[in-house]
Amino acid sequence: MRIENHPILEFKHGKKVGFTFEGEELSGYEGEPIAAALHDHGVQVLRYSIRHNRPRGFFCAIGHCSSCLMEVDGIPNVRVCTEPLAAGMVVRRQRGKGELR
Repeated sequence: MRIENHPILEFKHGKKVGFTFEGEELSGYEGEPIAAALHDHGVQVLRYSIRHNRPRGFFCAIGHCSSCLMEVDGIPNVRVCTEPLAAGMVVRRQRGKGELR
């Protein structure tokens, strides 16, 4: 699901690192947005809406909406479209407003 070759853009990757999503070990490139690594693994639902518990996915990709709010290392409401991936992160889908653990 990752674009590897593009006629204009050049994609530089950090080193490959592991992280956990919903208890599953995944990998991505250090420094890329967490949402990009999740998208590469086919993850389409990032959170569930507050009012109607509807699934939300990757939308604006620049940190302006709330569609990508997830829990990262126990911290809720992290915008994963702009948050850089680091080795060992624990990422979970967020339901509603999120809870501090």
